[in-house]
Amino acid sequence: MGRAGVASLPLHGGTAPRWLFDRMVTLASAIFDVMLLEHDPAYLLGLLSDPFWFQALSCVLGFDWHSSGTTTVTCGALKEALASHDAIRVAGGKGNCSRNTPAEIGALAGAFDLGEQHLERLRYISRLAAKVDNAAVQDGYQLYHHVMLVTRKGDWAVIQQGMHTGRRYARRYHWLCDEVHDMTEEPHAAVLGERGDTMNMTAHASDGARDTSVDLVNDGPRHLRRDWKLLTLPPQQTTLDGRRGMQPQRLHMPRRFNWSLLNRAYELQPRSYEDMLAIQGVGPSTVRALAYISALMYGSPPAWQDPAKYSFAVGGKDGIPYPVNRRAMDEATMLIREGIDEASVGRKDKLRAIERLQTLVP
Repeated sequence: MGRAGVASLPLHGGTAPRWLFDRMVTLASAIFDVMLLEHDPAYLLGLLSDPFWFQALSCVLGFDWHSSGTTTVTCGALKEALASHDAIRVAGGKGNCSRNTPAEIGALAGAFDLGEQHLERLRYISRLAAKVDNAAVQDGYQLYHHVMLVTRKGDWAVIQQGMHTGRRYARRYHWLCDEVHDMTEEPHAAVLGERGDTMNMTAHASDGARDTSVDLVNDGPRHLRRDWKLLTLPPQQTTLDGRRGMQPQRLHMPRRFNWSLLNRAYELQPRSYEDMLAIQGVGPSTVRALAYISALMYGSPPAWQDPAKYSFAVGGKDGIPYPVNRRAMDEATMLIREGIDEASVGRKDKLRAIERLQTLVP
């Protein structure tokens, strides 16, 4: 991950007005049609995985720059805008819509003729990306939005967002296929949000804790019961880093283990941390408890490194910094469409007319 910074995305209630959302869809469709004339779909995935570019796109489409809806509404507009595109499409969404992601991945994989093996791989990546950001990165944010963008060649990007359980702020997670070499070690293209206390099992510095966690699972529940009993005795209670003389970190431990889950995990004998995390039922509590034992009994603490990183063209729907200029938005869309029409008959130089957009925007 390269550029760094912070952006706070407070929860804003309500829904995007229909007149704005329809325009967002139309303008997004025009923008992506132009870009796909000049660039490969994989290039667009890279742009969408850049939190700066994504934030700017939201503002160009007329949405708030500092709202949790920046993610959900913009992704919703993209999903509609690309619904029948022959190069790139979107699956998933906010809340209940995110549960439809596997079926929607199946539909777009069928449209792109990706094959059964590729389809299952995409479904696995979608599921594991959500598991990583909910369980392996314990930052206090609960995922409620998940989308996957897939190209005809099978390239992919994931954009998901979580809401902090105590404060009404959101955090956005970007994944890009070209950036992922290991799903459980530094997998993010970027994470946008306010920094805070985070137990990050995906950090490179957590490598020892990941290996020890897998060894603990493969060694069997009997040894885990022994270690857990020793650690829960009053004289042994401490923080993850306390024994090592480091700055204490807050870690709220589960009151009990799911021993039946650990029996099942032991029978499966996961070969890697990714395999262990992918086991159905392994969630934040299991990850946290294994990290606790790994740190205090075996000297392999997890890293406390928050992965978080990091604007208006036609106004914002809440009137900040000024109300949406509907006429400018419609004229911008018309100009782009005219550029596409010109390009389609071999006059791509006419696309330079898009530069005139700046004269239409206050």
